[in-house]
Amino acid sequence: MPTRLERRWYGATPSPLLTPVAALYTAIAARRRAATVPQAVGVPVIVVGNISVGGTGKTPVVQWLVRQLVDAGLRPGVVSRGYGGRLGRSPVRVLPQHTPAEVGDEPCLIAATTGAPVVIGRDRVAASRLLCEHAAVDVVIADDGLQHYRLGRAMEICVVDGVRGLGNGACLPAGPLREPAQRLAEVDFILVNGGDWHPPALAAGTPWARFALRVGALRRLGDDGAPAGDLSALVGQRVHAVAGIGRPARFFEMLTAQGLQVQPHAFPDHHAFTATDFAALSGAPILMTEKDAVKARGLAPDSAWVVPVTVDLHAPALTAHLQQRLDTLIHDRT
Repeated sequence: MPTRLERRWYGATPSPLLTPVAALYTAIAARRRAATVPQAVGVPVIVVGNISVGGTGKTPVVQWLVRQLVDAGLRPGVVSRGYGGRLGRSPVRVLPQHTPAEVGDEPCLIAATTGAPVVIGRDRVAASRLLCEHAAVDVVIADDGLQHYRLGRAMEICVVDGVRGLGNGACLPAGPLREPAQRLAEVDFILVNGGDWHPPALAAGTPWARFALRVGALRRLGDDGAPAGDLSALVGQRVHAVAGIGRPARFFEMLTAQGLQVQPHAFPDHHAFTATDFAALSGAPILMTEKDAVKARGLAPDSAWVVPVTVDLHAPALTAHLQQRLDTLIHDRT
């Protein structure tokens, strides 16, 4: 359920009491950005981020972008904050033996599903340089690095939730925005996750496209092998849907749209699951996101289903533009 603050952000005008605080926040952020000198890391950097708090679908976009770059013959790597992990004060390369408690759930997921080298670190510049030095990458993808201005970048992709959009349009704490909406006019591409939101007129010159998240073949939580199930087999059945992501409702709505009778179990983003979270989930199949699955092994039943999603983006003009920009970046470097 949305919190009172979220209801205010996405369903009402900004609070008059918080508006002056938001103006101060915006001014401090702008001054900090103006005083920051971007640092190059030796290869082109593509930043994937957003200007609002909460989940917009960045992680699937990062996974999609890795595959696009690999298909183009490039060697991408990913840097991430590693939120939720206890490591990361200094850059750390994510290895198969690392756990989400150490390096964060999203880095574990990206490394496992794409095969790309991933480095976490609070300092994205240092993390990117470590990635370049030890993984022989020729392009870096910065996951959620839009506001990390010290990291020089060749391209910015902003992901927007097409259902919630920019909310009431105000910056924190009066609204959900990390930066004013005018920031959309500066990025290179806007990707809109579902819904019917459109970029505002102030960003009319920024190329954009709408994408959907498509459900892939299901697999059992305790099975690292090939996919073993199809969501259509559960149509009409009651299921326990578990989600500890930025906007759990998106996962629940997706399953409902597929014809499932959803019993939702929402947890905070990056939630550290315990066995107690699953103890009462009986009498129906358990479904969870890939991001939650990396933390639920050994806690949820091995018979639980993992629901993978992929970006479905049919925008030939945009993808051609993106490919052209990438070709230019790589050519300029060589």
